[in-house]
Amino acid sequence: LYSKISAMALHNSTGSISISIEASIATIEFGHPASNSFPSSLLHELTQTIETVGHNPEVVVVVLKSQGTAAFCAGASFDELQAITNETEGKTFFSGFAHLINAMRKCPKIIVGRVQGKAVGGGVGIAATCDYVLATQEANIKLSELAIGIGPFVIEPAVSRKIGKTALAELSLAAGEWKSAAWAKEKGLYANTFETIEKLDEALSILTRQLASYNLEALAEMKKVLWEGTSHWDTLLLDRAAITGTLVLSEATKTALAAFKK
Repeated sequence: LYSKISAMALHNSTGSISISIEASIATIEFGHPASNSFPSSLLHELTQTIETVGHNPEVVVVVLKSQGTAAFCAGASFDELQAITNETEGKTFFSGFAHLINAMRKCPKIIVGRVQGKAVGGGVGIAATCDYVLATQEANIKLSELAIGIGPFVIEPAVSRKIGKTALAELSLAAGEWKSAAWAKEKGLYANTFETIEKLDEALSILTRQLASYNLEALAEMKKVLWEGTSHWDTLLLDRAAITGTLVLSEATKTALAAFKK
């Protein structure tokens, strides 16, 4: 689909996805008015886009970024989270991030994340699933799920793979606390951080041009090496989605969500 066009955009009332391909580099940009959060429809579109671009022979490397200069990603849609009424809806909702993470890890192309601002919940999971991440010094992170009665169960394998269980505990148990971009770099989530978005983009351009010059087959084999031992995620992440889908119906979570909205 994208091999015949240089750019394409998908827009709807629940956000947008845009794709451009230049010099073997595919840039995928997602956006949503609510701090680049993800309703289910947008997660589905991004998952499909990752899968399609991954099979495009003209693409060597993928850049994943979000719109604007503020938040990178606020995670799952709060409105949809509140609207869940049964376990089936809950599992379906949280499976969105499961499918996205699995699509990213199975994508045969190296995915470079551009994190220009804060990331929360699923946004941290997306950053963790990128193969390489460059960020600004403003790109603080938080896993706030326990504060609303659930937990970062779906994204946990991806986050733990990058920063380890000890750092995961520090991040997730202090659910109301922001961790700095410097902390995220120290723990391995970010490869490097930059003072400004302009400097971030300069470094991103240098890195992606370099990657695009490499042997595509070698990069594909390297991607396999990076993700060795994760084939069970196809079922693991969906099992985790079911756990979260049940927890979100608890009275504790309903109370926390109502208080949070106020």
